[in-house]
This record gives sequence, structure tokens and C-alpha cells, in this order.
Amino acid sequence: MSQASFQKQQREKARRERTAAKMAKRAERGAATEAEAEPLAPPADQGAVLVELADLHQRFENGDITFDDFEVTKQQLTEQLDVR
Repeated sequence: MSQASFQKQQREKARRERTAAKMAKRAERGAATEAEAEPLAPPADQGAVLVELADLHQRFENGDITFDDFEVTKQQLTEQLDVR
């Protein structure tokens, strides 16, 4: 086998190995992202969450809660909504 052929084979082998490593890394990141995206608690009843959200807005309009508390609670409730 000539030196040029051997070098070409080595380059092709290295390219295939890099491609395989990239694919494995992407699959690993995708699996990690899916694991993070899965809710830890069971899905909430969407109707109940919307009722709580409406009640939250009403309490804020009435001045029963502060803006900071309103924002924190609203964020928690909207994270429970299943928006597709």
C-alpha cells in the first residue's frame, strides 16, 4: 500500500470517528434535555390552573397581594399549563 493511500484511509477513518462522536454527543444532549423537560409532578388539571390564575388576577386587582407575589405565583401557574 502506498503512503498516499494509507494517509487517505487514516483521514477517512478519523472523519468517521469525529462524525460518530458528534452524533453521540448530540444524542446525549437530546436525552438530557428531554429528561429536564419532563415534569416532576403529575400534570395539573388545566381547568383548575386557569381558575387559579383568574383568582390570582382578581386578588391582585383587589390589592390583596403585592405585584412581586403576583408575578411569582403567576409564573408558577403558567409553568403548569400545557401549551401546544
